[in-house]
Amino acid sequence: MAFTKGRMFSIEHDFDATVITLVDEGAAPLTEDVTISAFAECVTLDQYDPRSDTVHKITLSEAQLQDLAAALDLPEGVYRLRRDVQGKT
Repeated sequence: MAFTKGRMFSIEHDFDATVITLVDEGAAPLTEDVTISAFAECVTLDQYDPRSDTVHKITLSEAQLQDLAAALDLPEGVYRLRRDVQGKT
């Protein structure tokens, strides 16, 4: 993966989570930063909405995060992931 100008993010390791902030520095229109916090039991995504002056939070379980990672590499369709007895995909 090549890194280019205009794409910036930060990674911080806190006591209970790894926090990644994605900064939108590309061409207009720009969107607010996205903060991703990875905890042992879940991952949260936060983004400020200036229209409502609130922060929207999405929480993904570990299983949902694994499904999302798998979906990024698949073509359009409906899938069911099967895991073997040892819990591997």
